[in-house]
Amino acid sequence: MNKTEMAQKLAKKADIPQAKAAEVIDHIFSSKSGQGIIAVELDADREVAVAGFGKFYTSRSKARQGRNPATGATIQIPAKKHAKFRPAQGLKDRVAE
Repeated sequence: MNKTEMAQKLAKKADIPQAKAAEVIDHIFSSKSGQGIIAVELDADREVAVAGFGKFYTSRSKARQGRNPATGATIQIPAKKHAKFRPAQGLKDRVAE
């Protein structure tokens, strides 16, 4: 399912225009700087928990050494912040059925 299909389904279930449904989806999921409720919270290192669905959160990896596969040279891989998602048990159970 893509964003357009999601907007169509949301519009039908909520009985709202599809354009409004797409706007709501953008406000929640946009990854553009300063937009998207989830992305803004993750930028600030805050979790976003949706009861019965799951939790979006950040985690940090440490700096480490790696190898350039083309040359075999040792390189330094910098520390990074990653966005992660942990599904709620109810969602895990439903998908596993």
